[in-house]
Amino acid sequence: MTDDVLNRSPVHALLADGTTVCVRPVAPGDHDQLDRFYEELSPENLRLRFFAASRRSGALAADRASTQSHPGYRALLAETQGRIIGLAEYDTGGDAKDSAEISIAVADGLHHRGVGTLLVEHLVSAARAEGIVTFTADALSENHEVLRLFADLGLRTERRFEGPEMRCTIRLTEDDTYLSAVEARSRAADVASLTPLFRPGVVAVVGAGRRPGSIGRAILHHLHSGGFTRRLFAVNPSATSILGIPSHPSVSALPRTPDLVVVAVPAAAVPATAEESGKAGVRALLVVTAGLDSHQSQALLTACRTYGMRLVGPNCLGISNTDPELRLDATFAANHPSPGTAGVAVQSGGVGIALLEGLSRLGIGVSSFAALGDKYDVSGNDMLQWWESDGTTDLALLHLESFGNPQAFSRTARRVTRRMPVLTVDAGRTDAGRRAAASRTAAAATRTMTRQALFTQAGITATRSIGELLETAALLHSQPLPEGSRVAIVTNAGAVGVLAVDACAEAGLTLPPLSPETVADLVAVLPEGAAVGNPVDATAAVSEEELGACLDRLVKCPGIDSVLVALVPTAVAEATGDDLVRALTRAPARRARPVAVVRLEQALPVELLPAGGGTIPSYAEPHTAARALAHAAHRAAWLARPAGTVPELSDVDTQRAHTIVEDHLRAHPDGGLLDPRTCADLLACYGIPQIPWAWAETEDDAALAAERLRGFDGRVVMKAHWPGLVHKTQQHAVHLDLRGDSQVRAAFRDLETRFASLMTGVVIQPLAARGTELFAGVVQDEVFGPLVLFGLGGTATEVLADLPQSRLRSTGGTPMARLAPLTDHDVHDLITSPRCAPLLFGADASGPVDLYALEQLLLRLSRMASDLPQLAEADFNPVLAAPDQVTVLDARVRLLPRPPHDPYLRRLR
Repeated sequence: MTDDVLNRSPVHALLADGTTVCVRPVAPGDHDQLDRFYEELSPENLRLRFFAASRRSGALAADRASTQSHPGYRALLAETQGRIIGLAEYDTGGDAKDSAEISIAVADGLHHRGVGTLLVEHLVSAARAEGIVTFTADALSENHEVLRLFADLGLRTERRFEGPEMRCTIRLTEDDTYLSAVEARSRAADVASLTPLFRPGVVAVVGAGRRPGSIGRAILHHLHSGGFTRRLFAVNPSATSILGIPSHPSVSALPRTPDLVVVAVPAAAVPATAEESGKAGVRALLVVTAGLDSHQSQALLTACRTYGMRLVGPNCLGISNTDPELRLDATFAANHPSPGTAGVAVQSGGVGIALLEGLSRLGIGVSSFAALGDKYDVSGNDMLQWWESDGTTDLALLHLESFGNPQAFSRTARRVTRRMPVLTVDAGRTDAGRRAAASRTAAAATRTMTRQALFTQAGITATRSIGELLETAALLHSQPLPEGSRVAIVTNAGAVGVLAVDACAEAGLTLPPLSPETVADLVAVLPEGAAVGNPVDATAAVSEEELGACLDRLVKCPGIDSVLVALVPTAVAEATGDDLVRALTRAPARRARPVAVVRLEQALPVELLPAGGGTIPSYAEPHTAARALAHAAHRAAWLARPAGTVPELSDVDTQRAHTIVEDHLRAHPDGGLLDPRTCADLLACYGIPQIPWAWAETEDDAALAAERLRGFDGRVVMKAHWPGLVHKTQQHAVHLDLRGDSQVRAAFRDLETRFASLMTGVVIQPLAARGTELFAGVVQDEVFGPLVLFGLGGTATEVLADLPQSRLRSTGGTPMARLAPLTDHDVHDLITSPRCAPLLFGADASGPVDLYALEQLLLRLSRMASDLPQLAEADFNPVLAAPDQVTVLDARVRLLPRPPHDPYLRRLR
């Protein structure tokens, strides 16, 4: 068992009403406070906890919690501003038990706020890390609160009456039901905590100067000129009024306690302002000040956590909420955002201004905006949950330079993207330094690949620039989603049509032939000489009426998902008084299929043209229009798939796996590669199939092992081993096709001679039958968590690992990647997407491989990586896939001393 599972720094988390509490292990110095906690419980509360209204039982419980140190006992408390408000504990009763008894106590007046539930969630996480699989609890049958707590956890709970008591058994299975229940509680608490930020009743600006030029004054002016509908104060010890707004010398001197305080004072004054605000009962801070040093930063965050204030910033542009009933604009941007339905969150204020201005040019209004700055607290994950719940936002735009908890962000985004498009700029795509990594897995797992996996699995539309994000937003905001990637192109200039065809092909869109009925209709409505194919060349002579009729028929054509109209101005149209753009905009904007326009003479990259009560996107370049349509097609395809699930796996021994890892790290505190025997034992815990093998340290042992393990044709393989050996083939440390005793002995002597100072032994395996060689691996990214990779295998991957990424892509050797835990859809994507997929599905004479076994291998690898944060890398290369089985022929696993980390545990940053 891990002795330090709960010996960690305190964490802060949110209760159901948005209140911040500190959750931490009980320490010996807590005895007096615990004793006071139990002394203050009402007799009824004591009776429900101890089955008798006994103060003595409370005193004994305080002694036990503050002095227990035997293995298998853990106690957590919740406190706010130094006052203990809840205690939860479990006890296995001794070593090496997989079940523990749990108990909970919550202070009077704090029931129904989620204190007990939060503590139990944290105990569940700690218990799982120690290999505990069930909790048991005895409760009086009339203790409806604790029974409801267990029932609502999201864990499988069994109840059994034992006289006046109820015996509860809780299975600590981490499945989607439990994670969804935790998410629902997290979302409700998060939204409650963000309400003082985005729907404040009282706002105060600290640092608003009397003379123009200060950021604080600019924000105060923005709030005032934007028509903020609630109470507004300035805080300035040298003024009684600023811009006609009442000013007071300090936060504590305000006639009403603010919900939100905007802090625009010098960095040195920020901690004191935060402390004063917290003591006054403020619930949220917006700190625009930049340049805080480490001590000031820590003091700011400590004040926010101590007093339960949510924090945006520091070093940020501000926040806004355009709700007409509120009209909050606490920013110093040049202009007020227009009200609308787009939620915007950025880190950089400059990017925020660019996005707001771009949306304004397009006529897309904003529901709420947040520039998160240095992101000490409120994050992109918080903003997604706010938009999901605000009843207004239907389009989310993100520009995040970092992710505090990518795994939690991914789960939130998967849920939110089912309700609205979520677009992001993939900032920070470059990757350096991975090429020197030891294994194929680590070398292949670039930061770009990791981010792409996150965005793909979460259904996020990732763009490469602010311009591309705005171009895509214009289409998704104004047009319905296509049903697929089939595009019809119509143009009045053949060469422009060719440009559009190339752009669509490069974007991954297809141009199918038009149906015979559509062709006949188009011939009838278009001018003589029109080329009616795909693309449709309507010629320069096309009139406004003819173009409109052509478009009407194309959007109704079977087998077409979207229409791209590429136009150039002509003298013919001008002479007849026709306006070809009017042909597009006079019809209803929201047709059954999306329409995008390309006008090469257009000055702006993208515009939204008014059309029939809506808008149609118009682009200056074919490739930008095609790219936007491709993003829309990808989103439609993602939505069409049911949400994936993480399958349950049988024959997994998590407790044994934890023991193997802990034993290895106890013997090797710095970590390292597992030896073949330990590696095989670990893989066996997860049911990962391995080829039979034997370990030999002498020539005679090698000969005996070879006799026992000879393959289907009598041949064996010998692989040298020593600590740190990675690429055996490149080191010429492998002998293949060994027949008979003499060849085995000669091979052993050769390896022993060449690697005498290194080699600790050899691995003997039967020569495997023929099959498709694959590669599967996992690498623990320090930020994103475990990343599973899959692709071509064999010795080729060791050569490919030394190529630059551009060359790697051109060879088809780039593996696919998905973040763990893998769902059934993720596994399907890994198997069907690589260039080796035709081999897996039987493109050659060997027939399809055992796809079920391959899926199981990837799922079990994912589970192993998710269970064991100490697993830094796992490298299965090659994996031999045959029609009747899938087998790992060579495996390398590297461990590092990392503490257990639960990415889904509720806690603030």
